[in-house]
Amino acid sequence: MKFIHFATIVYLLSSPAFAETIDVYDDHGGVVPDYDRDWTEKAARNVDVRIVGPCQSACTVLLGHIPRDHICVMPEARFGFHLAKFESSTAIMWNGYAPDIRQWIADHGGLTHDFIWMAAPDIYRYFRKCP
Repeated sequence: MKFIHFATIVYLLSSPAFAETIDVYDDHGGVVPDYDRDWTEKAARNVDVRIVGPCQSACTVLLGHIPRDHICVMPEARFGFHLAKFESSTAIMWNGYAPDIRQWIADHGGLTHDFIWMAAPDIYRYFRKCP
């Protein structure tokens, strides 16, 4: 009988209602391979991600790992895209972006050393608003 109760608790704790949510805000990026490794681990845990504020540079690597239905955006959310310092890092970021995000970047001048910011209202075309 105790086993059934324990199994029920384990099931409830592993259910989507108890999914881990990570808030991303004011993230200026960093070393792309480090972000790539970190978001690979978080994706394996099936996390939800709430973009609360700026997510720029290496932070955008999360778009290649977290399914869009696990990402929501708040009114101040924005993604900052640019060329990384190293070609290999730019490739990691670029290859992770979905085709529609790549097209949005191309339509806004492509990747350069300057940031291209995706914010409201454009961001709502690609990501759902957080409840």
